[in-house]
Amino acid sequence: NAMIAAYARRRYGKEALHLFHRMQVEGVTPNKITFVTILSLCLSPAALADGRLVHALIVEREIELEVIVANAILSMYGKCGSLEDAVRTFDKMF
Repeated sequence: NAMIAAYARRRYGKEALHLFHRMQVEGVTPNKITFVTILSLCLSPAALADGRLVHALIVEREIELEVIVANAILSMYGKCGSLEDAVRTFDKMF
């Protein structure tokens, strides 16, 4: 988590995503802070596919309704320009 956060602070998105995927391959379970950090790197329409994959993992782990995670998901969809996904996510929150 610390390495992913360090990459994120320096905007090394590819490296952070690579490390995130490596964590999964090696059986390390990401926590909500890991997910929030990774979602914060999805800043454009080009990153939407990665953001959706991360969102799917969050749903799989059943933490999508935690406020910090839900806000990160909404923010990611907004920054990626996917208003439909943002609205759908928002509606599920309530």
